[in-house]
This record gives sequence, structure tokens and C-alpha cells, in this order.
Amino acid sequence: MKATGDITTATLGSFLLLLCVCSLRADYCEVNSCHNGATCVMGVGEDPFICICTDGFAGDTCNLTETGPCSPNPCKNDGSCEVIAPTRRGDVFNEYVCRCQPGFEGVHCQINVNDCAKEPCRNGGTCRDLDGDYACQCPSPYVGKQCQLRCIALLGMEGGAIVESQISASSVHYGVLGLQRWGPELARLNNQGIVNAWTSAGHDRNPWIEINMQKKMRLTGIITQGASRMGAAEYIKAFKVASSLDGISYVTFKGDGIRRDKVFVGNTDNDSTKTNLLDPPIVAQYIRIIPVVCRRACTLRMELVGCELNVYSNTTGCSEPLGMKSRLISDDQLSASSTFRTWGIDTFTWHPQFARLDKAGKTNAWSPAQNNRSEWIQVDLGKTKQLSGIVTQGAKDFGVVQFVSEFKVAYSNDGESWSIVKEENTGDDKIFQGNTDNNTHKKNVFEPPFYARYVRVVPWVWHERITLRMELLGCDD
Repeated sequence: MKATGDITTATLGSFLLLLCVCSLRADYCEVNSCHNGATCVMGVGEDPFICICTDGFAGDTCNLTETGPCSPNPCKNDGSCEVIAPTRRGDVFNEYVCRCQPGFEGVHCQINVNDCAKEPCRNGGTCRDLDGDYACQCPSPYVGKQCQLRCIALLGMEGGAIVESQISASSVHYGVLGLQRWGPELARLNNQGIVNAWTSAGHDRNPWIEINMQKKMRLTGIITQGASRMGAAEYIKAFKVASSLDGISYVTFKGDGIRRDKVFVGNTDNDSTKTNLLDPPIVAQYIRIIPVVCRRACTLRMELVGCELNVYSNTTGCSEPLGMKSRLISDDQLSASSTFRTWGIDTFTWHPQFARLDKAGKTNAWSPAQNNRSEWIQVDLGKTKQLSGIVTQGAKDFGVVQFVSEFKVAYSNDGESWSIVKEENTGDDKIFQGNTDNNTHKKNVFEPPFYARYVRVVPWVWHERITLRMELLGCDD
């Protein structure tokens, strides 16, 4: 019996040792549970595994709640948490209520109300539901939050408000032994007389006529007309439109969702008028008409249709959020020089589309692969808009506070030629003061505002890692 007992004891010891070894070799994430929806990660640091807790839980295995029912805030979408009873049951707090922001509902303000259900867009506008808001895509010439306003003023070619010095052209035709000058200043709708329009020179293979409106304007349409020269009808049958904010960099009009330059249908005789709408409207200071097909010669009389930008500014001025937080700016409009992966894990990649103000989650901001001044994040606004400011915010990477404390801002109209926002007094690149922690909003105002389609934020100084959430401020004007 003793021998049998010894064998039994040895066998039991070997079994326990084998069980221990097998446990050490096993997948820690299988044998060590992370609670309350946490994510288990192995091979990080000295610990065999770590638990990445969901919001509201703490502890090595995420089995504990944090410091109260409203810390962290269980309410989504900027909802405010209000404690209604200071009691707790076990380790679960449940005596609170969420006060939701307009546009959200649900116990935790997690439901985005369909703001388009009430059909707020007028005059054929298309509604797009956003997070807590809506946006109307207005057909030209309608503008405004609900497409309720018409931008249809005649801007002054016919009436004379646009003076001769504002009109230029690639060339001029001289007729009748050089005595007749068909100059660009004559290209006014319904202009009368023997010489009453602009005509490009016969040798000009790339003709154009341009109007400098002397300030940024919203253009919603162009009215064209031909003329009669030496008894023969001349007119532009087809043309393109280009625009510029500075008279240096030009963008040819394409229209929404169109990759090719839009070719407008022009006139069919020398006297009747043809109106073409610009949809979407163009915001520009310089507008250029580029003839594509002409009858006999490129001869033109014209009028511009639109309105001043400040006519339809909202009551709060041009400082509305442009859509980072609400997602009016979609993911594919955001890009960056590079992206960072925590511990090299794809699941914890800090993509540029995460750089949305107040975004929640474990990876909830943009961070580049390297910490240097050549990194950037870019927003394509889809069309030229007025930019009046920016709000920035940092984030945490698994408990480490990270933020951008100084940055520069660059902008472009074509995504190729870039300008840096400058100091008004010195002309030096302006360095904006950023954040001092991971969560507080920091607002910077662009003085003066600028117009651009593309905006880049270039981090200059940072804490720990370059980490950024943001919102751009401005308006469609």
C-alpha cells in the first residue's frame, strides 16, 4: 500500500506541474478574462497581458467602475450627466440622467435624431442629416441655411458698377485698319454702337476675358451675348469658367461630382442672351471666361450674377463649425502625412479621420508616425469657404496625456500651391498657441479670415506625441 501511495503522490505532483507549465504557455487572453467588454492585449511591456477597459470601468481586469456615475461622462454627443441620487448598488452606478443636446435622444443621448424628417430645406434644396444638425445642399442661385435666399443681383457689367480698369483680356482685335478697338471694357451686356463688344485677336489661340471684382464675391450665374461686326454675327458657342481668389492661382469650374472641366453652352446668334447658372456657386475675386468654340470670332458681351458675401451672413457671423464634429466633412475628405499605430497594432491606429473634436474611444484622434515638423493633417472642404478660426484638442493614449501646444496653418485652393497664415505686422509665419492638456478646447481666430478649399494643420511643438482633434470654423461665404 505504501508503494502504491508513493506512486499516487508522484503522479499527482507530475500532473500539477504539467498543468502549471501548460497554463504558463497558454494564451493569457484565454485564461485571464478581461471584464465588462474590455480588450485583452498580450506582449506589451513587462506584463503578460493588459486589459483595455471600456469607458466607465477601471482596474487590472476592468472589473471596477470609476469615481462616480458621471465620471467618466456616460452621456454621448455632449450630453450632460446629472446625478439624481447619491446611491450605488454593488459596483454599478445607476442613479443619473442624461440631458441631451438638440438633435439627440435616448437614455445616453446615443440616438441621432433625423433632422431632415421635417424637410427644412426649401426651393429644391437637398437635406443631409448630421450628428445633431443638418445641412442643405442648395441649387443655384439659392443660398442660406435652408436655401431660403436668392443670390441674383446683377453685379455691374451692364450698369457700370464694374469699371473699365477691372476688366482685362488675353488680347484685343483691331478692325478697319486698326481704327476700331474691340477691347474688354466694351464687353457689357446690351452695349450699343458700332464697336460694342470684346473680340480676341485672330492670332490668339487661348483667349480669355477676366473681371476683377476687387473683393470676394459669390457668383451664381453668367449672362452672355454676342455682337455684329461688319454686318456678320459673331459669338461664343461654348466656354469654360475659371476663378481665383488672388489673381495667381486659378481653378476651372467643374461642378459637383464632375471630374472634367464643365463646358457651358453659349449663344446661337449675335443678339439674344443666354444665362448659365453656376451650381454650386463660385466664391472668388477674379472670374475668367475662356472661349472654347466661337463663330467667326470670339466676340462677347456679358453680365455677372451673384451677391456680396456679407449679405447673407448669419447672425453669429462667419464662425460656424464646418463639419469635423458633425461629420459634414466625411472621412474621405481627411488625409495626413502619416499615421501612428500604438505598439504597432492595426487596431490602435490613429487615423486622420479620427481627428474630430470630442471624438470618444481608445484611439480617438490623429497622430502621425513620427514626431517632427514635417507632419501634417489636411481637410478638403469640397469647395472654397471662408475660414475664420480653429478649435483644437488633445487626447490620451492609454493614460498618457498628449497634445499639440503650437502649430501653423497652411491653405490652398488647388491642393498643390500652398500658403502659410502670416503675422499681419511682421509677415512671418504665424504660430498658433495650441493645447495645454488632453481634453480642453483651445480656440484660435484667423485675423483676417482667409478663403480656401484645402486647409492643413502643421504641428510645431507638442507634449509626448503629436495628437490632435479639431474643428474648423467659418462659413460657405
